[in-house]
Amino acid sequence: MKKIYYIIATIISITIASSCSNFVELNTNPDAVTSVSPAMLATGVLESTFRFWNPNPTDFSTANLFCKHTAILQTNPNPYQYYYSYWPYGSFGSYVNLTDLKRMVEFAKGTPTESSYQGLALFLKAWYGFSMTLDMGDIPYSEAGMAEEGIYQPKYDKQADVFVEILNDLKTAEQDFATGQNFDGDIMYNGDVTKWRMLCNALQLKILQTISKQITPAQKARFAEIVAANHLMVDNSDNFQLVYSDNPNASHPFWSGESTRIYDGVSKLVVDALKNFNDRRLFYFAEPAQALINSGKQENDTAAYEGAPTELSADALALNNQNGMYSLLNKRYVAFKAGDPMLLFTYSEQCFIIAEAIEEGWVSGNAKDYYENGVKSILSYYMTLPSAPASYTHGMAIDQTYIDNYFTGAAAYATTGTTTDRLHQIWTQRWLLDFFQGNGGNYAQFLRTGYPNFPLDPTTSMNPDSKTVYPTRWMYDQNEKLTNPVNYKKAVQEQYNGYDGTDGIPWYLQ
Repeated sequence: MKKIYYIIATIISITIASSCSNFVELNTNPDAVTSVSPAMLATGVLESTFRFWNPNPTDFSTANLFCKHTAILQTNPNPYQYYYSYWPYGSFGSYVNLTDLKRMVEFAKGTPTESSYQGLALFLKAWYGFSMTLDMGDIPYSEAGMAEEGIYQPKYDKQADVFVEILNDLKTAEQDFATGQNFDGDIMYNGDVTKWRMLCNALQLKILQTISKQITPAQKARFAEIVAANHLMVDNSDNFQLVYSDNPNASHPFWSGESTRIYDGVSKLVVDALKNFNDRRLFYFAEPAQALINSGKQENDTAAYEGAPTELSADALALNNQNGMYSLLNKRYVAFKAGDPMLLFTYSEQCFIIAEAIEEGWVSGNAKDYYENGVKSILSYYMTLPSAPASYTHGMAIDQTYIDNYFTGAAAYATTGTTTDRLHQIWTQRWLLDFFQGNGGNYAQFLRTGYPNFPLDPTTSMNPDSKTVYPTRWMYDQNEKLTNPVNYKKAVQEQYNGYDGTDGIPWYLQ
């Protein structure tokens, strides 16, 4: 669903078109002549694409509300907690990067890394398109970024066609990386084309599963072909993530945000799920509730942790927080400048995607193995995470013995249960991957599956179209009414009967 940094996308797009941010420290000889290179353009575009814009604790906190991982415990209700937004519009702002990507490929022409930069350009266009179409529905894609060719009012492609084009671009990008060489300017994988190739394949699996309600037999076959070819992520070292640093221009957005953390509760949905699995991530995510500690509970006891109901009114949440009733975010989130990397796509998620596909009969294999590998890898990730030292985990640090014995009780794969039981386990674990990542990446999967069951109270919902349903999209970028009115109106009419609202059902959810 909507990412919080879209709020200022228009302003940012103007800035990034002319300069790179300070996210990466660059040591430049002031006496040397500098010129634009493919590597410099790659760095600038990757920064503008994946860094958290407007990086401050308040906005980062807000960005974690839509997927019901956390709750704001103040009297002023935050729309993101109650199914709305301060800025309920999608954005085509990322498309400003397409011009720089075109230049990047042009400058790499004839060099050994030409193929790699071509792959990066296609991957990023596909990434933008995937995010935009999930946000809004039909979008310009085939004609996006073609102003130099005289197309100033690009047509809106049908969402079904957008997904096809995105998948084709990712397939071509994968081939480009397969024949390419490692390249400079990459802040994500340090130019490792093998990892980019894996990511292109894994992302295709995610996209194909996202359209599961509409997927064709040919697309299911493509899913199976990608799995069988096995050019996929193999462990946590392949995670697609943005790593923060101690550089003040590249530090974690929540660092030094104590004045925000004390009003930021872990949701009841998260706490109850972790308790159900006897999952020690609870002690990495949360602090014990002060009222429960005062009553004699110990910090290493799950009974000392209580989540905040995200659907409760802001006044009630604030009052209960004053009385110490809820578990706040773990203090480690404000203690480290580097902090937790922003996980954008992980080996764990790939495992859960394939586990679901096996349960649905798309591919053969042992879903239990994929489920367990997905859980083990994310637990191992936290076990070795520098920003999660034992001193912040309440005496319940994850170790290898714990991981080896994790799959008991509710966490054990429900081999004797129903397919639905097993899918619920997979979907819950996949949802937990995005905890406090600031990217809202799981909302589209919730809309697709309906699970976990996000709380919704009509008396507190702020969805302007209906208080009883979850919003399924954002309205189109308002600039489109002025700059591309014919295509905008056509898209709204054909999809949503002329009403550009938050409850229209995009094709992928029908």
